[in-house]
Amino acid sequence: MKIAFITGITGQDGSYLAELLLSKGYEVHGLVRRSSTFNTSRIDHIYMDPHSADARMFLHYGDLSDSEMITNIMYNIKPDEVYHLGAQSHVRVSFDTPEYTGNVTALGSTRLLEAARRGNREMKFYQASSSEMFGATPPPQSEETCFWPRSPYACAKLYSYWMVKNYRDGYGMFAANGILFNHESPRRGETFVTRKITRSVAKILSGKEKYLYLGNLDAKRDWGYAPEYVECMWKIVQEDKSDDYVVGTGETHTVREFLDAVFDYVDLKFEDHVRIDPKYFRPTEVESLVADAKKAETILKWKPKVKFGDLVKIMVDSDLRRQGQTPIGEGDSLIQKHFPLRWWKKD
Repeated sequence: MKIAFITGITGQDGSYLAELLLSKGYEVHGLVRRSSTFNTSRIDHIYMDPHSADARMFLHYGDLSDSEMITNIMYNIKPDEVYHLGAQSHVRVSFDTPEYTGNVTALGSTRLLEAARRGNREMKFYQASSSEMFGATPPPQSEETCFWPRSPYACAKLYSYWMVKNYRDGYGMFAANGILFNHESPRRGETFVTRKITRSVAKILSGKEKYLYLGNLDAKRDWGYAPEYVECMWKIVQEDKSDDYVVGTGETHTVREFLDAVFDYVDLKFEDHVRIDPKYFRPTEVESLVADAKKAETILKWKPKVKFGDLVKIMVDSDLRRQGQTPIGEGDSLIQKHFPLRWWKKD
């Protein structure tokens, strides 16, 4: 069976990707940071005791800042495919921790690439690049669009992007960039704006909160459904030749529109509950991101099914359930409609 190594396996994308690869018969290895508290909630449902003969997912303690440990893990497991998803991935936080963001998000990619080059140049390497690299460049953004990063996170991702291209050109390695636009799900981290909104509306309905505090409501983003995007990651790696791909829906919506859709779904008005807090504004803002994903559609035969309105319903229903509320149900039916009995059925 093929062996895959996933950094960031405990995150949103990593957990969905682990499910997908397991469903395709892979042996999956994941990098996790040591913590005094459990941080594997997104993959607990697929974890199996490694002593079991049926176990095909294995976790390894490590950190992207530790090149020796990364090299040892890669040497021992000898993966056929490496999916590098791990990072300090919160854009606003990157302004507060720019050095740490650079060390982990930028140099972490170099450490993995170098471990792959020294160990086995035949392994396929996928880098999770970001639409934030386009920053202030006017939309729509494609593989040919110039970059204009507007945050330490975006600068770190851009460094990784170019390192991947250099290792591909310089050493003949299979090294691909997936330039993913915003992709969300019920597993999105609670501090990211979409999940922050859906989680808060569920808490408001349950009487645990009254107000939701946000920053820039006019920022425009191209939001898709994360489980579909990890399938595109896998497709990128299955190509005979490595390349770079923009992945997104081609639609844009403001944070205000997302708010309106979420609160309208539960029959509330967001104006009654949303307050603006200046601390959530970025020093430099990215106004509008819209993917031109024609290349992925043409070469990879990938096209998203879940649209903006469906995504909102899926996320709200999940957070209502988490808060002990009765889901409205449209989100659950949409998952069944688009993905009947598929690996991403769980929240």
